Amino acid sequence: MPLTTLIHRSSQPCPDVSEQQALHVLQEHYGLSGALQSLGSQQDLNFRVDSAQGRYVLKICHGDYAVAELEAQHAALGYLRERGLPVPAVIVAGSGEHLLALDVNGQAIRARLLDYIEGQSLTRLKYMEPQLIAELGRLCARVDQALADFSHPGLERTLQWDPRHAPALIAHLLPVLADGPRKARVLAAASKAEQRLQPLVEHLPMQAVHLDITDDNAVWQRDEQRQWQLQGVIDFGDLLHTWRIADLSVTCAALLHHAEGDPLRILPAVQAYQALNPLTEAELRALWPLVVARAAVLVLSSEQQLSVDPGNSYSRDNLAHEWEIFEVATSVPFELMEAAILQAAGIAVPASPLDAVALLPGVQGSAVTAVDLGVLSEHFQAGNWEQDGIDQQLLREQAGEQGAACTLYGQYRLSQTHIDNPQEPATLALHVELQVPAGSTLQAPWAGTWSQTEDGQGCLQGQQCSLWLRGLVDAPKPGTQLSAGQPLGRTEGVLSIQLCRVPGLCPPPFVVPSRAAAWQVLCPSPQALLGFACEAAPLVDAGQLLARRDASFARSQKHYYQQPPHIERGWRNYLIDMQGRSYLDMLNNVAVLGHGHPRMVSEAAKQWSLLNTNSRFHYAAIAEFSERLLELAPDSMDRVFLVNSGTEANDLAIRLAWAYSGGRDMLSVLEAYHGWSVATDAISTSIADNPQALSTRPDWVHPVIAPNTYRGAYRGEQSAADYLRDVDAKLDALAGENRQLAGFICEPVYGNAGGISLPPGYLKQAYEKVRAAGGVCIADEVQVGYGRLGEYFWGFEEQGVVPDIITMAKGMGNGHPLGAVITRREIAEALEAEGYFFSSAGGSPVSCRIGMAVLDVMGEEGLWDNARDVGRHFKARLQQLVDKHPLAGAVHGSGFYLGLELVRDRSTLEPATEETTALCNRLRELGIFMQPTGDYLNILKIKPPMCTTRASVDYFVDCIDKVLSDAL
Repeated sequence: MPLTTLIHRSSQPCPDVSEQQALHVLQEHYGLSGALQSLGSQQDLNFRVDSAQGRYVLKICHGDYAVAELEAQHAALGYLRERGLPVPAVIVAGSGEHLLALDVNGQAIRARLLDYIEGQSLTRLKYMEPQLIAELGRLCARVDQALADFSHPGLERTLQWDPRHAPALIAHLLPVLADGPRKARVLAAASKAEQRLQPLVEHLPMQAVHLDITDDNAVWQRDEQRQWQLQGVIDFGDLLHTWRIADLSVTCAALLHHAEGDPLRILPAVQAYQALNPLTEAELRALWPLVVARAAVLVLSSEQQLSVDPGNSYSRDNLAHEWEIFEVATSVPFELMEAAILQAAGIAVPASPLDAVALLPGVQGSAVTAVDLGVLSEHFQAGNWEQDGIDQQLLREQAGEQGAACTLYGQYRLSQTHIDNPQEPATLALHVELQVPAGSTLQAPWAGTWSQTEDGQGCLQGQQCSLWLRGLVDAPKPGTQLSAGQPLGRTEGVLSIQLCRVPGLCPPPFVVPSRAAAWQVLCPSPQALLGFACEAAPLVDAGQLLARRDASFARSQKHYYQQPPHIERGWRNYLIDMQGRSYLDMLNNVAVLGHGHPRMVSEAAKQWSLLNTNSRFHYAAIAEFSERLLELAPDSMDRVFLVNSGTEANDLAIRLAWAYSGGRDMLSVLEAYHGWSVATDAISTSIADNPQALSTRPDWVHPVIAPNTYRGAYRGEQSAADYLRDVDAKLDALAGENRQLAGFICEPVYGNAGGISLPPGYLKQAYEKVRAAGGVCIADEVQVGYGRLGEYFWGFEEQGVVPDIITMAKGMGNGHPLGAVITRREIAEALEAEGYFFSSAGGSPVSCRIGMAVLDVMGEEGLWDNARDVGRHFKARLQQLVDKHPLAGAVHGSGFYLGLELVRDRSTLEPATEETTALCNRLRELGIFMQPTGDYLNILKIKPPMCTTRASVDYFVDCIDKVLSDAL
């Protein structure tokens, strides 16, 4: 069939068949009745049939559709089903036919009935995670493998979607677009795609392909873990015999709709396909030209279809998506995508060496200082990388008066990072900057043509490579033909040097890390023409480093994320990976002042230079810090113990309770975490931290029901009396056995549950009951205290109580190991009957000085006020999420200790555990660190540094809003 005839036929409206007429066809030929639901299609009619016998799909096409083509589809479905592929079965009509030729009101149609595959397409899924993209690539490979030996006469046909006909089809349909930029861009992209494809055509293997394995035609369902599981592949209307690589090109083109503007998002699909059904190098090189051609065909076909069938909502809705696909497909150079695809497939393409003479003949390599501008550079301190022009300033300083200095090609520069931004920062330098003596002359490293793009900037285009220069004076006139060694100008300051193997392409000076490897193929190092070392050392492979950690560091000491970023630097409320990306730190309640605080650096260095020893020696800092802590404590408290951690503080508190009361039995609260020592693990009952917690408590630990006012046994602020009945029951049981109570430990604000406030009056009455039984009351303020709540310095203040013992750690040292126990003299001295207490590093001079500096900075920088004021704004913004998204069940806490609890049902409070994990992983991709908490791991535990700004809060909440709106 001629292509023009095919285009005419494929552009006609759908058959004119009503639902009533379709029901008549079902009843008469299949003996079925029921309800119909129209399914979208560009040229055919598809109805979902809900009948007593089951669900089916009734497919109706024009009568002039070739029978052989429809029979080929049916044969392929049977062929694939025999090979275990999940595809629908063809239902035979009462006449024994699987394909009906009918007349409806004088209109010739063909009808057939298929199984309906339960599930949904991924078309409307705004964000598609890499694993799911890989699954689509793997599915494409499985279908291609299965169809490799399939043949049928109906496959040898002319189809408008066959990429072999794309140039002719594009030329025919191009007039559907009005003259203007869009039409010009489609024509240019299609022409470039055809130009790159032609040399490869004779090397492309052919076979039967589905040619439409897309987000529309793969059917999925979520399992109990909320993971997408493939249910089946539908719509074999484009089945034909053509290039094998065409199938993957169609899949990749469809994925661009989910790429958020980044075409390299398709690479997991390429990797997955290649691992299962390896492609040749020619096929891999042809992939991107085919994707671009497909994008052009999609937009032109939809524009054409709408021109003849303006009422087709399916085509109208798809048109915006298809233009998005085209925009993404044409947003990067063909050469970049080719390099990225080959790398993803594991094919190394060696670059031809550069034959060049020295660019700067007067500059001796031994006189050039390489300037480290990477993430770990000693030149960067206290956030100075945020200053405009800092790289050039450091370059000048290192060069000195008459010397020379250079930056490093391939280095991830810290100055290029950005904050509160979902996009990767462009941090990798594809160029080298030089500071050389004024008047240094340049010569052409190879023969080429000079073109000037603007003052001080131009390009020497050679046969193999182009040389881009910025900061050049006295350059040749544009169009000048130069031989190797001819003068090229001179420099009076910083000179930027960059190479590019793509003629006519002006490359970016910096690129994002995910594109770095591909761009480095296009823009090699200029070291060969400079004659001195100017290349950055490769980074340590993060995956290999993680493997080393797992091989030597006990695995019970977990890390965040399955593939965590390699973090070596921090500043304020951000953590910075080795590629220069700054992550908003929303979970680090240890660094209350923020990361990299210069006061911490100076205090630690100063005291270390003088003395660091243990607390049995006599020095001023231990007395001064103890006095500072007592000033913060209730008036009744007058003794301090200094330790290393929250675990050690809580362990000591238990020993104090034992010594003072004479008993051993402790009351603790369910779902709580207090530490990892033998004693603190015994009183910890969080099954998220220890899945065996509830079955391994020793007999001296007596957990009471968690007073969780949101999802506990009793709900709401008036539930204190209900929860206290369990305290009474435990105390009565101990009294009945003549066992002496030692104490009761509880976080005054429920930390592991994301900062839930205890019901009003709970601690007051619980403390009274415990003291009446001879026990002491311990407030575990390790997580929630020390100003983090904003509204209160101590969590117990919210309950209007004064404990007998306060334990603290976390932010006391801003990351330095520091903890404390504050209590009354009689309780502290009760421990002396059992011997003295000693913590080797607890209360060391360095720890004490750092502890005091933390308190000073918190006051000087108003961090308590910031936690209160920004924290109120924070909670209000989170509440807006609860008002908007059903999945967001409730907001807990205050200040900078907040929790956002995710539930699938607000009545049953079914925890959205898997959705919370997916949300945290997605937030990481958007540049935010967040982790779940709670026994069901369905709560975002929000506890950032107390220097966190309102802008960072808004960015964080906006990102959660985006992810929830995109539908997990």
